[in-house]
Amino acid sequence: MRIAVTAVEGMFDSGLAAIMDVLGAANALSAGDGGAPLASVTVVGAGTQVRTGNGLGLATVPHVEVAPGEQDLVVMPAVGFRTPDQVVAAVRDPANAWVLDLAATAAGSGTALAAACSGAFFLAEAGALDGRRATTSWWLGPAFRQRYPSVELEDSRTVVSDGHRTTAGAAFAHIDLALWVVQQRSPDLADLVARYLLIGDRPSQAAFALPTQLAQADPLMTAFERWARTHLADPPPLAHAARALGVSTRTLQRTAQAVLGRSPLDFVQDIRLDEATHLLRTTALSAESIAGRVGYRNVGTLRELVRRRRGSSLEALRHGGRE
Repeated sequence: MRIAVTAVEGMFDSGLAAIMDVLGAANALSAGDGGAPLASVTVVGAGTQVRTGNGLGLATVPHVEVAPGEQDLVVMPAVGFRTPDQVVAAVRDPANAWVLDLAATAAGSGTALAAACSGAFFLAEAGALDGRRATTSWWLGPAFRQRYPSVELEDSRTVVSDGHRTTAGAAFAHIDLALWVVQQRSPDLADLVARYLLIGDRPSQAAFALPTQLAQADPLMTAFERWARTHLADPPPLAHAARALGVSTRTLQRTAQAVLGRSPLDFVQDIRLDEATHLLRTTALSAESIAGRVGYRNVGTLRELVRRRRGSSLEALRHGGRE
C-alpha cells in the first residue's frame, strides 16, 4: 500500500508523528511475523523541507515529484492548534494551494483520501467531501458547517468513512485515523498494533466537547448558552428563551441547527451534562442533588443521559472517568 502524507508549514507535530508511528508499528509487526510491510509512506511537501508548528525541520519529497495516481491513499494531517479563522487562512494560503490540487486530483482519479482534525478543511476546500459525511475536531465544527454546507458534518464522531473519504476528529484522533488505515488491510494487525501501543477505543468526541466553546461561534448561541445555564434547575419552555433573547422560536431552532448541528433542546442537554460533570468532580453533592440542579426530577434520567451520551456512569465521572 502506497501512502502519501502531506506536510505544510506550521503543521501539528504530533499529528504527523502519530500517523507515522502507528503505520511504522504496523510495518514492524507485520515484518516480525514474516510478512511484507503494510505500507510505504512518503511525506510530501511544497519543497524539500517544512517547519512544523513547534519549529522542527522536516524533510519532505516535493509534490511535483509525486505522480498523480501512483499513491493508494493521500492523508492530510492537521495544520496545528489554531483558531477556526487561522485554519481557514491556512487552507486558503497560496503557499498551500498544492495541497488542494493534490486532493482534487486524487479525488478525480479515485484515490482514497483521509484527513484528521483541521486537515479535513483541505479536503472540503478541494470539493472532495461535497455530498459526503465527514467529521473534524469538535471545536471547529461551527466554522466547518458555515464554510462547507454541502458536507454532512458528524462532528460528535471520532472517525467517519464515506466511500473513499475518511476523516477523523480532534488532534489525537490522528491515532484513530492511522489505526483505521491498518484495519482496512488487516483487522488482526490493527488489533495487535492497538495492544502494543495501548490505543483505546474512542468512538465519540462528544465527551470532550465544551458547550461554551461551541456557542462562541455565533452571538445568538452565546446568549442562549448563558440563558440556559441560568435556567438549568427549572427550565422553562423554549419559547421563553426565544422571547428573552428577542428572536422567534423558529430562528433559535434554525440557528442552533446551522451553527451547532443540533436542536436547542439537544444543546441544553449538552449544557446539563457539562454542569453535572463539573459538580460531580468538584463537590460532594449527591447524585440526586446534582440531578435536581441541572433540571432532572429523577436521577435515573441523568444516569441514562450519561450512559447514552458519554458511555459512562455518574460514579465514573465523579472519579475522572475511572470506575
